[in-house]
Amino acid sequence: MATLLVAICFISFLLIKNSPIDPIQAYIGADMLNVGSEQREKIAEYWGLNEPIMVQFFNWGSALLAGDMGTSMIYRQPVSEVIGERFVHSVVLMLTAWIFSGVIGFTMGVVAAMKRDTWIDRSMKWYCYMLASTPTFWMGLLVLIVFAVWLGWFPIGLGVPAGVLAKDVTTVDQLKHLILPAMTLSIVGVGNVALHTRQKLIDVLGSEYILFARARGEWGFILFWRHGLRNIVIPALTLQFAAFSELFGGAVLTEQVFSYPGLGQATVEAGLRGDVPLLLGLVLFSTMFVFGGNLIADLIYRLLDPRMREGRSR
Repeated sequence: MATLLVAICFISFLLIKNSPIDPIQAYIGADMLNVGSEQREKIAEYWGLNEPIMVQFFNWGSALLAGDMGTSMIYRQPVSEVIGERFVHSVVLMLTAWIFSGVIGFTMGVVAAMKRDTWIDRSMKWYCYMLASTPTFWMGLLVLIVFAVWLGWFPIGLGVPAGVLAKDVTTVDQLKHLILPAMTLSIVGVGNVALHTRQKLIDVLGSEYILFARARGEWGFILFWRHGLRNIVIPALTLQFAAFSELFGGAVLTEQVFSYPGLGQATVEAGLRGDVPLLLGLVLFSTMFVFGGNLIADLIYRLLDPRMREGRSR
């Protein structure tokens, strides 16, 4: 994990430094014409932007090891505070979408496998393949148009009602603004889990011990509950935890469509405005987030599958 973080941070740092965005101009904003070259040099010196690239990277890395992720050029706050505030909103969104996509996708995969080669199976496969090729931002716009503009059931965007004080915002208001972004992420994330679960269950149902169980008179849900569930739940959990990278990437686009105040919106703003400390902090945090999901998947595999523990003991 340490080598992965160093490599990703270094590559991201080089990409940011070679981007066409001028961080000083992005920092000054609309007052660029009123700022002279001497003031620009002072700003560059203050942020360390006049140093060589490797010196800037090592300075940032040294501060990071000391627990300082730097100060955001946009929000004028420590990067750790910006990420902490935005992560509270994003984690609720991602966790809700992650649970619903996993449960719905797993259920659809089971039903499709049990009804193999029927119209139900073909309809679900067509639906999942269509979702797998659907961009997240397009699905978000479609959900926004249908449920917020045409039907008017939900707010158009933001994380809370506009023009309402923070102390007056209720939990119901927050849930109303959460539903559409979570729905978008859930719909997009269903396809892979459903298709993988369907194929795995079909392989299990074609095995010899399933044929023996059927010969003993076991059919339908009883057959699935006794012999099929335990063989497909572990791969489904592994796939679901390994999808943290897709979940985070989808959240970036979804939050931008719905103007949801999470890490995704902060990532886009940091990239467009050349906020190097914040963008590097977000890259570092997202890498640890994805790595943590893969690690949890490996631990669950070893916990639920006795064969993994036996192989390790040998």
